[in-house]
Amino acid sequence: MTTLVWFRHDLRLSDHPALHEAAQSGTAILPVYIWEPDEEAPWQPGGASRWWLHHALVDLDQQLRSLGSRLIIRRGPSLPALEQLIKEAHVTRVVWTRRYEPHIIKRDEQIKKTLKGQGVEVESYNGSLLREPMSIKTKEGKPYQVYTPFWKCYQLQSAPRLPLPAPSKLNALNQWPSSLDIASLQLLPKIKWDAGFYQAWQPKEESAQQALQQFCDASVGHYADQRDLPGTKGTSQLSPHLHFGQVSPNQVWHAVQKMRSQHTGEYLHQSEDYLKELVWREFAYHLLYHFPQTPSKPLRTDFLRFPWKDDARLLRAWQRGQTGYPIVDAGMRQLWATGWMHNRIRMVVASFLVKHLLIPWQRGAEWFWDTLVDADLASNTLGWQWTAGCGADAAPYFRIFNPMQQGERFDAEGTYVRQWVPELVKLPGKYIHAPWTAPREVLKKAEVVLGKNYPRPIVEHTEARTKALQAYDVMRGKAR
Repeated sequence: MTTLVWFRHDLRLSDHPALHEAAQSGTAILPVYIWEPDEEAPWQPGGASRWWLHHALVDLDQQLRSLGSRLIIRRGPSLPALEQLIKEAHVTRVVWTRRYEPHIIKRDEQIKKTLKGQGVEVESYNGSLLREPMSIKTKEGKPYQVYTPFWKCYQLQSAPRLPLPAPSKLNALNQWPSSLDIASLQLLPKIKWDAGFYQAWQPKEESAQQALQQFCDASVGHYADQRDLPGTKGTSQLSPHLHFGQVSPNQVWHAVQKMRSQHTGEYLHQSEDYLKELVWREFAYHLLYHFPQTPSKPLRTDFLRFPWKDDARLLRAWQRGQTGYPIVDAGMRQLWATGWMHNRIRMVVASFLVKHLLIPWQRGAEWFWDTLVDADLASNTLGWQWTAGCGADAAPYFRIFNPMQQGERFDAEGTYVRQWVPELVKLPGKYIHAPWTAPREVLKKAEVVLGKNYPRPIVEHTEARTKALQAYDVMRGKAR
């Protein structure tokens, strides 16, 4: 008997319910990954995600080989690929970790129905969330649309299950089916824009566990104070590992709770904020599951009337980190160089796009999707709709971030800006977040030539704010 374990966004061996159950069954294990690029399907992995995926698959294959197994790679569509493998390896059972993207749910339901109809046993497991989206409901049996009561509901639930150990051995097949080479999937970029990725990341399960332990040892007790400071390593930076399943939320939850059990007082307050962020990720999946239209359409339908302005020139300046607002430019350049951006800065750059430039939030979501190594449909959708004011529990549209004040508040010394906008490195801190206000002699001494080696602001803040509020009034039918 052979059990096929279909890996997807669960590229790890530890705390893997489907793999654990299959290993416990005593059957031979056929580990499989199916690459299914479908140009007609929505939200195919972007360039940065494909980079991470390549290295994660290499790591998973190496781990499986250390247990006497291996990862079989096939191309999709998924159903024919699975059927062929079932035939080749005499598979009697197929198991996988559930996913919650709308188009994946529909596809998986069809696969499960078809395979069961062919006499194959099929079972799926929750291995990517603390609790599944359909299991959390309001007293009225409806989905939550506000985070605070969602968090309170989580607190009333039993503790998330304990993580499962990685198998110490996997029963191998007598004869392995053929497999594609990972390199043949051509996931890595042809133009080498990813040099900074290698300096910033190690897309391995072992690295995820090390990062989690380091965060628990050094940072989680200061999380509330440091989480908004982009020049400080105050966040876990586990988001890409979580997205690709190299660490599970259960592992993160219990690692943090273990540290909390050893402390009291302020430490508990600081670290609870991190648990809230972990549950914010759960909230994102809750919303995606119950409101599957939201990756492309606003949850608040009145925003369908919003007078957005699709300006290709301004969008390009934002994408390249050439807006003339240093905190915005620093964030966009960090994103391009490393495939990641600090969360506080994500809010700042998103607010700038949708409120200063009046460019549709979908353009920002698409850019993040292509450039983030942690591009996650649920979290990306929630974040952009939250910023644009059109989603669940969203920030009011009229709350418009002042990029200069955001820089002064969260990057007071200009450490973050100087790291990612080196043309401003010699500018005094007094002017680092608003170079255009510096006297001519200060700019000259700092070797800053506005309009040449650093752009002037592409929009004026006060004027842009006024236009944003006017657009908001137009949407509400209250234009003067």
